[in-house]
Amino acid sequence: MTVRLSGPLSDFVAANVGSDGDYENVSEYVRDLIRRDKERVETQAFDRLKAELRQAFAAPESSYKPLTAAEVIARNRG
Repeated sequence: MTVRLSGPLSDFVAANVGSDGDYENVSEYVRDLIRRDKERVETQAFDRLKAELRQAFAAPESSYKPLTAAEVIARNRG
């Protein structure tokens, strides 16, 4: 995989790599950025799930209706 950067982005990366930076090389820096972004996306998805569960548990029991597994699958596909 090849990534090309120029100007301010290249300067920013260079400032974070090497003896003055937090990373030994550009690849290490990019891998860390990707890991952090992956973690951010996973955290957002988990937070959305928690919010949906909080809302479901807060709903009155009378609003619940029984569903079969097939109905749940069909609802989630649509």
